[in-house]
Amino acid sequence: MGFTENQEALVNSSWESFKQNLPGYSVFFYTTILEKAPAAKGMFSFLKDSTGVQDSPQLQAHAEKVFGMVRDAAVQLRATGEVVLGDATLGSIHIQKGVVDPHFVVVKEALLKTIKEVVGDKWSEELSTSWEVAYDGLASAIKKAMS
Repeated sequence: MGFTENQEALVNSSWESFKQNLPGYSVFFYTTILEKAPAAKGMFSFLKDSTGVQDSPQLQAHAEKVFGMVRDAAVQLRATGEVVLGDATLGSIHIQKGVVDPHFVVVKEALLKTIKEVVGDKWSEELSTSWEVAYDGLASAIKKAMS
């Protein structure tokens, strides 16, 4: 079974809600990542020299890019059944930063926790699954570009 129209709609609507408080949700997302993997701080240029997660244009831009790419993955999965990276340099950037499989798991958990925070009582198993499938498609495409 492919990615459904309803799954795409769930991802799109929660993506729009995420963007409505980009500064707050960006800080929440990266705080969640660093709670699970404190050593990952050095992988993000905008966090490397800071004492903690602080709002900045770079932090917001990166969070918007990450969540936007997952949203785009959902659109691609619905349209074609696969995710193709729009940015061919993503594989080499992730290699250069030292990203390994466990990092993808941490980011996925932080992404889902952030979306749950975004949607509040609208959180559902179907919404969670929709973001998970889209994220897994994107992560798979990035890993493929890394090899």
